Amino acid sequence: MTVPAHRLPSCAAVLTALLALTVAIGCSNNGDSSTPSPTTTAESQHRPATTTETDWKPITETLGRTGKFGDDNTVYRIPLVRTDLQVTTAGVPIKPGLSLGGYAVFGKYDDGTLLMGDLVVTEQELPKVTDALHANGIEQTALHKHLLEQSPPIWWTHIHAMGDPAQLAKGLEAALDATAIGPAAVPPAQQPPVDIDTAAVDAALGRKGTADGGLYKYTLARAETITDTGHVLPPTYGVTTVINFQPTGDGKAAINGDFALTGPEVNKVIEALRRGGISVVEVHNHALTDSPRLFYLHYWANEDAVALAKALRPALDATNLAPAK
Repeated sequence: MTVPAHRLPSCAAVLTALLALTVAIGCSNNGDSSTPSPTTTAESQHRPATTTETDWKPITETLGRTGKFGDDNTVYRIPLVRTDLQVTTAGVPIKPGLSLGGYAVFGKYDDGTLLMGDLVVTEQELPKVTDALHANGIEQTALHKHLLEQSPPIWWTHIHAMGDPAQLAKGLEAALDATAIGPAAVPPAQQPPVDIDTAAVDAALGRKGTADGGLYKYTLARAETITDTGHVLPPTYGVTTVINFQPTGDGKAAINGDFALTGPEVNKVIEALRRGGISVVEVHNHALTDSPRLFYLHYWANEDAVALAKALRPALDATNLAPAK
């Protein structure tokens, strides 16, 4: 059968149709958030391996510090708490466990050892720490503060590196040598009492906290699987929401910590905190290439502990937390 010439599409029409189809397919692939990118498919994700104390000897021997396992022995976390500093904010002497708890976290993956962490440094130490980190191939992924007003001035810098564990330890040691961070304090044989109504605080937050040296703490994981450059980050890596209560007398407590938030959650949480009279200190990243993209919000208040817990609850409920255990 011969098609009349006047019914044949022109070359221009055919090209236009093909171009439209190509654009439509491209938009569909790019705009569909349910379609995983090559770097986020389950097959391409690197997961941390189960480890033992022996695996971390090159690190503990170099640093002269030991840590604790988390997430079924896949993550090894070494505390780097600033017990040497006497910090005050808004007239409140800050206990190290409230805001000054730096750390370094290690995990073994099929393509190397991943180091992430948060170093608490004074303003005088910061330039030397920065130089030591970069001289040893350790990236700084954030630099910020946790407290609105503080004396002396303190900074928190997040770090990231992949490589051989012994070399990572040497680089971290060089940075620590630029600080006065001391050895880990021996935990008390018996936990001191927490001078707030912890049962009422638990009830208000809908979760059970943990006593730690006279403080009361919550570490709350998000529901999503979090990755960084394709490496799965279990909660022990610090990708969590943290709520810390430091009793200040008469049922009051200073609160400090951070909310781990996706972009759409940030302003909902800010509004919820402000409705409860809680100050927002900072909103910033901890990592450069995490997925989902997370922002961390630091906050401060010093009021009745139970009232603060009730004010914090709507902010928690505005985030995608894993179910309470």
